Amino acid sequence: MWLIYAAGSAFFAGITSILAKCGIRRTDSNVATAVRTVVILLFSWLMVWIVGSGDQIHAISGSTMAFLVLSGTATGASWLCYFRALQLGNINKVAPIDKSSTVLTILLALIFLHEGLSFLKAAAMLTIFAGIFLMIEKKDIKERRENGNGWFLYACGSALFASLTAILGKIGISGVESNLGTATRTTVVLLMAWMMVFITGKQKEVKQIPPRELFFICCSGIATGASWLCYYHALQMGPASVVAPVDKLSVLVTVAFSYLVFGERLSRRAAAGLALLTFGTVAMALL
Repeated sequence: MWLIYAAGSAFFAGITSILAKCGIRRTDSNVATAVRTVVILLFSWLMVWIVGSGDQIHAISGSTMAFLVLSGTATGASWLCYFRALQLGNINKVAPIDKSSTVLTILLALIFLHEGLSFLKAAAMLTIFAGIFLMIEKKDIKERRENGNGWFLYACGSALFASLTAILGKIGISGVESNLGTATRTTVVLLMAWMMVFITGKQKEVKQIPPRELFFICCSGIATGASWLCYYHALQMGPASVVAPVDKLSVLVTVAFSYLVFGERLSRRAAAGLALLTFGTVAMALL
């Protein structure tokens, strides 16, 4: 059952990238992140109310709450990097780099969660890494060298913080009902997102968001909320070293919709990389 939730997380996460890209064409990425987090928070606490787990919040231990807060902080940092990268770069370039968090998550799960890494799993991990490498073309590396503050750097930051999110979330979610844990950590993300808006002095831009972009931002928030609920329910039931790679299959959804919506095409090299990434991820889930 956890595999179904992981697949659902991947689907909604893939849609999130497309909807978010549509919502940040003229809207600052930090402002958009803060607004969409409000939607996610409402969505998350609605699910808590539906399943009736709100009264369990007082039973959350101090250590569990600490890891939920740390996980939420890592998620907030990952989001701020990811949506800034989306605003600056091509979806088909940003998404694969973000998905490189899969490899780091597997390694961290091995070190901190003591999840086994067999020879076959190691081979699948290397396949995933090879796929990601092929999707990052030479011209992307050149652009990174010429513009250190460009989308490449933000995408790498997104991957780093996303891997920390998975590990911290796995530890924190083990002692609390998954919907309640998701809502709790989303509260932390909300505070962090709005703090960044006020630090950069962009709070006045909230009222200036075009209605069409606001609609897409809100839709991306709903999609993210659905993805999170699936993801952390899967983490609670299954191994992080498998749940994380399955979730990263969202890149397939992202690539498909980026072609349909934005007309973005993959080169042959990138297409081969996507095939390896998919094969390695599926193998990791089945092993």
